Amino acid sequence: MAISTGAAVRMTALAFSAALVLAACSGGGGGGQANGTGSAAKTTSGTQVTVTETEYALKLSRAAFPPGTYTFTADNAGTVVHALEIGGPGVSEARTKTIQGGQKANVTVTLEKGSYELYCPVGGHKGLGMDQRIEVG
Repeated sequence: MAISTGAAVRMTALAFSAALVLAACSGGGGGGQANGTGSAAKTTSGTQVTVTETEYALKLSRAAFPPGTYTFTADNAGTVVHALEIGGPGVSEARTKTIQGGQKANVTVTLEKGSYELYCPVGGHKGLGMDQRIEVG
């Protein structure tokens, strides 16, 4: 029995979606709330920034970033799991926990003058467009 082209495309898309979900689930939890040095943060502090995460994009609630302390709230408005990681001058191991659609998680960092990268570290999401650079200063 031959499979139509449309059915083959749908089956391929379904298999790809299942692979993404499995990759996301096996991507690891990663540490909860963290600050720029990787230690646990008990409360949010500094300037609040919301990072809305969808499949597959990041949208920040602000565009200008003077040096200072920021609490980034990852708001998963998508349907698959996401997380938020921040890297740049003086920042290491700054990552939220992995969150389901509809959930939020915070990460607090102190940003110095320079270039920073915000991205979703969950299984290939960064390469799909969940990657954004900001300039501080």
